Order: sequence, then C-alpha cells, then structure tokens
Amino acid sequence: MPMIYQPAPQFTTDSVINGGEVKKVSLSDYKGKYVVLFFYPLDFTFVCPTEITQFRDLNKEFTAAGAQVLGCSVDSVHSHKAWLKRDLGDLGYPLMSDLTHRISRDYGVLLEERGIATRGTFIIDPEQKIQYMALHNTDVGRDAREILRVLQGLQSGELCAAGWKKGDPGLKPKA
Repeated sequence: MPMIYQPAPQFTTDSVINGGEVKKVSLSDYKGKYVVLFFYPLDFTFVCPTEITQFRDLNKEFTAAGAQVLGCSVDSVHSHKAWLKRDLGDLGYPLMSDLTHRISRDYGVLLEERGIATRGTFIIDPEQKIQYMALHNTDVGRDAREILRVLQGLQSGELCAAGWKKGDPGLKPKA
C-alpha cells in the first residue's frame, strides 16, 4: 500500500486523450510537476461521469496550479473511446486503461473480489512522492473542488486549517 511521503508507484499504460487519440502515458512523463491521479470503478456507470466531468470542468484550474490530471479505470481504451464519444466528449486530460489491474493494485485501490478499483485519489508532487491520498466508497462521488483546494494547500507551503482556501493566511505555530 502506498503511503504519504513515499515514492508513487510508477506505471506506463495506454490512455485516451483529446477525445480519441490512444497514447502511452507514464508517471515519469510528469516528473517536475504535480499529478492528480484518480481511479474510478467503470466506464458507462452512474456516479463516475459526475466526477470525470467535474475534473474536466476544473481542468484549467488544475493546469494553472501546475498539475496534470490523470483518470484511471480497469476498462480498455476502446471502452474509454466509446464512452467519450457517446457521453463525455473531450476531457482535456488522459483516461488511462488498467486492464491488467497492476496500477490499481500498486496504488492499493483494487477491490479484488469485484475486479474494479474503488474511488481513489492521489496527489503526487514534482519529485513523484505521494502527498495526499483518499479512498471513497464506490457509491459516493468525490468532489474535485476539494482535491483542488488540497493541492493548493500543499503548494502554499503553509499550515492550512480545515476549510482553508487559496489566499487565506496559513496557521502560525505558537511560540
């Protein structure tokens, strides 16, 4: 199981970008920038598109914060392409295929008995160490705005209180 401050598990896999182009994506491609890696259970489901499109809608803010968003499920790139064409459109970030389940297993999000990943989210820093991780029940979607807030807090270099927002002062330790 990966842990905070530890190196993120490396991967190279096929992904779909720009609404249909298939391309290899590796974590090492993004060394030197933040990565927001999120896992979701399956294409063509009910909760997943609400998250995927929220990440799409906030992708400019993630990019402005120097972060690359990457989505991942156990579906094939062919399933991703069909879903993008039918329902989602261009996301502006890659959807990665984890047919072998290796990436999901390496990140500790694979629900072995179901053969799918749970909703896992990881923020990986420019040195490719995990700085944030959260796992969610498959029935409840996560909020990309909260993940953006956490990313901005990590980048602030401050101690950030609950509810902190970009521009708020950090906490000062008592002398």
